[in-house]
Amino acid sequence: MKTGYITHPDFLAHDTGDDHPESPRRLSVLDEHILGQAHSPLQDQLKIITPKRNSALYRWISEIHIPSYIDALKNKIPTTGRIYLDADTPYSPGSLKAAEMAVSGVLTAVDQVMDGTLNNAFCALRPPGHHAEPDRAMGFCLFNNVAVAARYIQKKYHLPKIFIIDWDVHHGNGTQNAFYDDPSVFYLSSHQFPCYPGTGSTKENGRGLGEGTTLNLPLHAGTNDAELLRIFEKVLPDALATFQPDFILISAGFDAHRDDPLAALEITDTGFAEMTNIVLSLAETHCQGRIVSCLEGGYHLHALAQSVKKHLSVLSKP
Repeated sequence: MKTGYITHPDFLAHDTGDDHPESPRRLSVLDEHILGQAHSPLQDQLKIITPKRNSALYRWISEIHIPSYIDALKNKIPTTGRIYLDADTPYSPGSLKAAEMAVSGVLTAVDQVMDGTLNNAFCALRPPGHHAEPDRAMGFCLFNNVAVAARYIQKKYHLPKIFIIDWDVHHGNGTQNAFYDDPSVFYLSSHQFPCYPGTGSTKENGRGLGEGTTLNLPLHAGTNDAELLRIFEKVLPDALATFQPDFILISAGFDAHRDDPLAALEITDTGFAEMTNIVLSLAETHCQGRIVSCLEGGYHLHALAQSVKKHLSVLSKP
């Protein structure tokens, strides 16, 4: 079995404008570096998958997002140019199509991991998702891809316990809020703090029955590989051993890279590889290796490409 690499031309239809950091060029660069090298050792370990639209797509999206928000997205599609759903989130004629296919891509990855076609998968998708709230777009995000996938796994495959690891440099407020009072989904986030969106302090650890299944690991500006890996090695094994998940989802943002323009951490592509290795090893111990990783941030194109290659090299190792 191989590692899935989920890609689709519809992901490029989300037109954010020439000066926006979350641009289609992010995925074009990944395709150039990963798919453009025929018969490379890495590509030989990947199964390239172009997903189809999920036949019950909005049934699953509505597990996370409220009907009025979904209807607003459908009704606001501009005929030309773009509008802004918040200060950071442009919406173009092709944005909804891209967001729909992004969710479909993650669900396809889950299906193929569950049926044994794939060992695990990486979804090279956009728009990203972890800032999207149940009732609104936010921070470049329209639908919360990972959150929808968590509910999909629970309801379609009857796997009750999902562990989400979010190492994007920005806290995933939308994912946290989707499951803040839910003990069946554990949300762990490492992120620069203070930083956009302002959430993610250690005091935020869940509510009601969900208390204790949110774990925030705020990082100071300048945090490097050694510091972050030390935190992961200290915290992650105990969290997973206690929670005993059935499936791990990764919100794989690569904007913690030292070259990224939108934050101030000092993580390298090697650091991302080592983080991936920790998660992979723990997944094999606790949930039969079931991992689906979804692209979130990462805005320095070369750093993004190198980091994703390292991430994939670990996920796909024999």
